[in-house]
Amino acid sequence: MYSMTQSALRHDWTQAEVLALFRQPFNDLLFQAQTVHRQHFDANRVQVSTLLSIKTGACPEDCKYCPQSGHYNTGLDKEKLMEVQKVLDEAAKAKAIGATRFCMGAAWKHPSDKDMPYVLQMVRGVRALGLETCMTLGKLTKEQTAALAEAGLDYYNHNLDTSPEFYGNIITTRTFGERLQTLSYVRDAGMKICSGGILGMGESLEDRAGLLIQLANLPEHPESVPINMLVKVKGTPLESEEDVDPFDFIRTLAVARIMMPKSHVRLSAGREQMNEQTQSLAFFAGANSIFYGDRLLTTSNPQAEKDMRLFERLGIKPEEREEHDDEVHQAAIEQALVEQRDSALFVNAAV
Repeated sequence: MYSMTQSALRHDWTQAEVLALFRQPFNDLLFQAQTVHRQHFDANRVQVSTLLSIKTGACPEDCKYCPQSGHYNTGLDKEKLMEVQKVLDEAAKAKAIGATRFCMGAAWKHPSDKDMPYVLQMVRGVRALGLETCMTLGKLTKEQTAALAEAGLDYYNHNLDTSPEFYGNIITTRTFGERLQTLSYVRDAGMKICSGGILGMGESLEDRAGLLIQLANLPEHPESVPINMLVKVKGTPLESEEDVDPFDFIRTLAVARIMMPKSHVRLSAGREQMNEQTQSLAFFAGANSIFYGDRLLTTSNPQAEKDMRLFERLGIKPEEREEHDDEVHQAAIEQALVEQRDSALFVNAAV
C-alpha cells in the first residue's frame, strides 16, 4: 500500500523502480500520483504560461521532430529575431488573457554575441510588465548564462527530449552531455530550470523511464517539467510515427509527478490533439501547468477561451504568480523604462 511518506524528494531512482511505477494498474498509479500532488500543490490550480517564437526557422540543429530545423522542408517561413517592442507588446497581450509567465523561444543552436543585447532587453522588459520570464535559446556558454541571470531571467527551458540511449536516433548535431552542461550552467547561475521531453518519437517504455530518471536524478529537480506529445509535421522525419496511446501519455505524467513531487509538470505540445477528457485525466494525474494561447512556437494550441471554459467545468483556476520583492520589481520597471527611451530598442535586432 502506498504511504503518504513516500513523496520525499529523491535523486537515486533506478530503472527497475520506475518501470514498476509505469506497470501498476492505471487506477492505482493515478491514485498514487494524485496523493503526491495534493501534498505539495493545490489540486485545483494550474500554472498558465504563454509561449512566443521570437526567432523562427532555419535552425542548424537536425532534431527529427522539429519543423524549425533547416535540414527539413516543412514550408515554414523563416523569420529574423523579432523587434524588442513587438515582443513586449505580445507579452502584454499574454498577461491580459491571464498568463503569469511569458516564454520566449528562438530557433538557434546557440545565441550569437550580436543578438544577446536584444535578448537581454526582452527579459528586462517582460519582467517589468509583472510577468515571470522564461527563454529557450539553445546551448549557452557560462558567460551568456550569467548575463541572462543578471537581466532577471526566471526560467531557462532546455529539454533533454528523450533517454540518453535513444537520443542519437533523434538528434546528431548536439550531444546529450551538452544539454546537461547547459542545465548545469543555468542552475549554477541561480535560475530555475524548465526541462522535459517528447513522447511519440518511436521510443520504448524503457526510454520514457530513462528520460524521467535523468530529470529526477539531477542534483535539484527541474522546477518545471514539460511533457510533450509529438506533433507530427509533414516534411520532418517523424511525420509518420504512430500516435501515442492516451493512457500511456497519462501514465508518463503520473510517473513524473511521483518522481518529482514539487515540480510543476506541464501538459505541453500535442494538447491540441487531446480531447477534454484526456486533458482532465492529465490534471488528475498531476499535470499542473499548461501553455496558453493560440500557438506553441510553430504548432497550434487550444485557444485561451476554450481553456478557460474547460477550467470552469473542472473547477480549476489559474495559479497566481509569486510576486517579486517590491524593491526588486520597481528596479526592473525603472530599468525597462530607461531602455525604452533608447531608440535602439525599436530597431530590428537581426539587421
